[in-house]
Amino acid sequence: MSDQPATLAAPAPLLLTSRQAAAALGVCEKTLWQMRRDGLLPTVRLGTVIRFDVRDLAALIDRAKQQGGAP
Repeated sequence: MSDQPATLAAPAPLLLTSRQAAAALGVCEKTLWQMRRDGLLPTVRLGTVIRFDVRDLAALIDRAKQQGGAP
């Protein structure tokens, strides 16, 4: 057993900014916002702030896989 204190990892964020969401999907922010406009990717509004739920990003990826390409 080690005498060093255990460090806790920060929890993964549940909501991402547009920059973070675009980076996670490997697309530019313009493409991300187009997917939102097309109804392919929902957003979460908290007051004036718009965020993307990581579960919605995963669902978008799953749909694209099932369709054999872009959603």
